[in-house]
Amino acid sequence: MAVKLSERSFDFAKKLIEERHVVLDVMDDWSEHQPSAQQENDFIEKHGFGEYGRWHLGVDDEYAEDTKSRYKFPYGDFENVHRCGVIAAEVRSARLKYTDIEVAAAHLHGMLDELM
Repeated sequence: MAVKLSERSFDFAKKLIEERHVVLDVMDDWSEHQPSAQQENDFIEKHGFGEYGRWHLGVDDEYAEDTKSRYKFPYGDFENVHRCGVIAAEVRSARLKYTDIEVAAAHLHGMLDELM
């Protein structure tokens, strides 16, 4: 896999946090707070893959732009950045050794913790 940080998504997440579009939840909440496959499909149908991709810190260039498989490390619910989603992205990217994504997620995590 050729997964790399999406600077566009990272910048979008920082802007959302600065504008307080956040949910300050705890790590274990992500399994309940992350969008369902149906919610993802509905969002894509309404907004397209370009907007869908902004809600993921990673991009896998081995997949076409118009596939869900291309976008990795989600961090929000299409309205708000979720602290639990950012932490999940941070932990998973560290485990998989995607250092650029790990560092970006850690930065977002710090921004969210400052709001608590």
